[in-house]
Amino acid sequence: MDAPPLYHEAHRIEDFQRNLETVRTRIVCACKRAGRDPAGVRLLPVSKTVSEERLRMAYAAGCREFGENKVQEAFHKAGLMADLPELRWSLIGHLQTNKVKLVARFASEFQALDSLRVAKALDRRLQAEGRGLDVLVQVNTSGEVSKFGLPPEEVAGFLRQLTGFSSLRIRGLMTLALFSTDSSKVRSCFVLLRELRDRLRQETPAGVVLDELSMGMSGDFEMAIEEGATIVRVGQALFGPRATPDSHYWPEHDHASRERHRPLETKESPVLGGYS
Repeated sequence: MDAPPLYHEAHRIEDFQRNLETVRTRIVCACKRAGRDPAGVRLLPVSKTVSEERLRMAYAAGCREFGENKVQEAFHKAGLMADLPELRWSLIGHLQTNKVKLVARFASEFQALDSLRVAKALDRRLQAEGRGLDVLVQVNTSGEVSKFGLPPEEVAGFLRQLTGFSSLRIRGLMTLALFSTDSSKVRSCFVLLRELRDRLRQETPAGVVLDELSMGMSGDFEMAIEEGATIVRVGQALFGPRATPDSHYWPEHDHASRERHRPLETKESPVLGGYS
């Protein structure tokens, strides 16, 4: 993969308009190369660490949804910006069960589901709130122990177990590509997710829809689009360089493993690629 591009920091509405136009042009060009309709690719601006003031400018420039990694940060921003009509929030980071009550109150989408324990807790809280939630299942396509997500071979069984959670609307799959200078290795992560989705479509249970593939960030979203991405998660290419390293948002594997493999209460069964 090439070195990360120089991102232009946005501090005015005009800056955001320029950056949005640049990213959208890149999306259109990638779709043309792949013979795809650009309307089939959704741009999700990743707003982690970005202040309310700058998010309001991004909104004025045309952004109507933001993706956040940390629940409390997202919940706080959602409260501050509740006056803005049609604004949606997508949680794209790992979720612990003690935070599901916040997600159930404000989020429109959760892209990182990889735990039945979290699914059960989310479903219970959503039913109490009288809400539903669009959900994507996170898949670890790079095989890195530092990343969250289910191994590809476990996804089919996981999807079958999700059918009992009526408040969760399963929409597709999400992945984080390998961080590598070898573009073929990065691309292979996207190919794996697309091929997995295509296979799973032949056996998905009723109520599970696998239309969405969320893959690709600021440094690799064009490659992801060429391989079938329907959602690209773009932060720095829109907002500018981020001072906080990505490793701050992706906890160590031993914690991830403990959370993911904790038993259910019932019998139900470093820097990341893409420069988000």
